[in-house]
Amino acid sequence: MSFTLPALGFGAFAGTLAAALIAVMSRYLPRRMARIGAVALLVWLIYVGAIGASGVLRNAGLRPPGIVYLALPVIGCIFLVTARGSTGRLLALAVPLWLLVGLQVFRVGVEATLQALFQAGQVPRLMTLEGGNVEIVIALAAPAVAWLTTRGPWGLRLVWVWNILGLASLVNVLARGVLTAPGPLHLIHAEVPNLAIGQFPFSYIPGFMVPLALILHLLVFRRLRSSTSLSGEGEVMNEPVR
Repeated sequence: MSFTLPALGFGAFAGTLAAALIAVMSRYLPRRMARIGAVALLVWLIYVGAIGASGVLRNAGLRPPGIVYLALPVIGCIFLVTARGSTGRLLALAVPLWLLVGLQVFRVGVEATLQALFQAGQVPRLMTLEGGNVEIVIALAAPAVAWLTTRGPWGLRLVWVWNILGLASLVNVLARGVLTAPGPLHLIHAEVPNLAIGQFPFSYIPGFMVPLALILHLLVFRRLRSSTSLSGEGEVMNEPVR
């Protein structure tokens, strides 16, 4: 697609988010693990960009649908590493809980992008706040919820509630995005199809930002379940692991 102003702005946003994640890994993870994580992230971003630019995602006649080429690696990473493996436990314990929560504020940028794409006729109203997508509410609450992580057991209980609601919201918008996109899974016929999901650089929404939001939710759940996060008054103080 042509590099319009929204596309350039979103590309800059995606690059800034990736740089922030690399900085977090460098700050809190062992050096070797941080380097591996940074390389893996960059390789994945190149892969997602190539998939989006190739037209695979917007090819409605492709079988299996193009989204599978993003979904399968993401599912494997999330459930074999982040959700269950020792790497996920290390991530959940090494990065401060307030930061795991606060990083979710990036979803404000995603929702602003979806609103602009709706106005351009590239996504249906279902993908916006006025269409029932409450992602921006979850994202705007993230800084306040991050502060609650330091308020003791009552604060952590509210973090549990926010995390469950945030995960439900994410699943909701993910289903809307897939079911309104052209192809065999296009089961919701809105006023316009979700064309942006298959266009570069907006392919980074399903290929990078949705998985990131999901991983952060899962890491928060792991952290909340750990005895470390529930000790004392519930205040989480992390030092970088070296």
